[in-house]
Amino acid sequence: MKLSELKPAHGSKSKRVRVGRGHGSGLVKTSGGGGKGQTVRSGGGKGPNFEGGQTPWSRRLPQRRGVSQKARSTKIFRTEYAVVNLAQLASWDAAVEVTAEALLAARYISKRKDGVKILGAGDAPAGLHFRGIVFSGAAREKLEAAGAVFED
Repeated sequence: MKLSELKPAHGSKSKRVRVGRGHGSGLVKTSGGGGKGQTVRSGGGKGPNFEGGQTPWSRRLPQRRGVSQKARSTKIFRTEYAVVNLAQLASWDAAVEVTAEALLAARYISKRKDGVKILGAGDAPAGLHFRGIVFSGAAREKLEAAGAVFED
């Protein structure tokens, strides 16, 4: 195969339509644009909100303008915690205090978010010392039974 023998696949390149070039083309006079006026023009016609001349919906109901509050994110009002399960703390050194910074440094969490919360999945390791961390009810019960120390 030579460079001069290359050509596009059959049917991939269609011939451009030459409008207004005689009766044989089938696109004479208005060149497929229909009648005269608004609809022939580029970008012409009525928009999707046109109601046949009736006062539009947005002007009849001014109180409905703007973005629906239902679609608004309520995430800004929530407290979002970085979560750690008790099972993950099984390998934690009891001599090191468990804080948000320590968990971040040890890569147990990737971000601090609004705080750290310990959940009760798994067995509680013995003798841990916690500072500035929130607990689920089940996690607190298990840790108290294992002799953990809590500080706020």
